[in-house]
Amino acid sequence: MADLQHDLDWLTALKWDADGMIPAIAQDESGRVVMFAWMNRQSLQETLACGYAVYWSRSRQRLWRKGEESGHLQKIRSIRTDCDGDVLLLQIEQIGGIACHTGRASCFFNELQGQRWVAADPVIKDPQKIYTATP
Repeated sequence: MADLQHDLDWLTALKWDADGMIPAIAQDESGRVVMFAWMNRQSLQETLACGYAVYWSRSRQRLWRKGEESGHLQKIRSIRTDCDGDVLLLQIEQIGGIACHTGRASCFFNELQGQRWVAADPVIKDPQKIYTATP
């Protein structure tokens, strides 16, 4: 599809998978891909309404407001789709500079070197200091 059909509702124009999900790639201001997650209609609508990334957690089976525990919110700058309407690209401002639960700037920190995966990016903040239990 060269252009999404303009006569369709914006949510209907997207191609959702059999589970009602669409992949979402988060990209920061520098162009670096910092995260991949899934969205459903509700999470995409909530993202649009609040201006911050809200994903669908498949493991928890609930909305996941990125940064709800860590404070590392993703402020939405724009939302795009690919030519087929089956992938979203969220251009975001990563609050705090950390997108990954491991304390790194990006979830894509493992690099294949030879025949093994090596953590190529440093930990910015110890995850134990990010995710502290609140009384």
